[in-house]
Amino acid sequence: MSEQTLPEAINNFVNYTNSADSENFVKSFTEDAVLNDWGTEYQGQKGIASWNQTDNIGKKSQFKVVDAKKENDNTWIVNLKVTGNGFNGVSPFEMEVKDDLLQSVKILPD
Repeated sequence: MSEQTLPEAINNFVNYTNSADSENFVKSFTEDAVLNDWGTEYQGQKGIASWNQTDNIGKKSQFKVVDAKKENDNTWIVNLKVTGNGFNGVSPFEMEVKDDLLQSVKILPD
């Protein structure tokens, strides 16, 4: 699937991770966003910044979109191939977009 067909907020999630741009990665979420990584929740931009350092850019993660499915007007399931110094493999991400930012990201068990 082409990244151009995904909402900008989802493309930013991938592109900011791949370019190790932590500042813009965190800014791509709403102030009250929630990130759920296999049951562990991170609240707001501060919590997501913490997850980013321990589990994402801090682990030199790289994302590649494998495929994506639109669930409703605001929610997508995006399968990402993840490589880096942490988790490696393909994992589904449920992403909810609000006002061109990410409101919710849930990393689902595959």
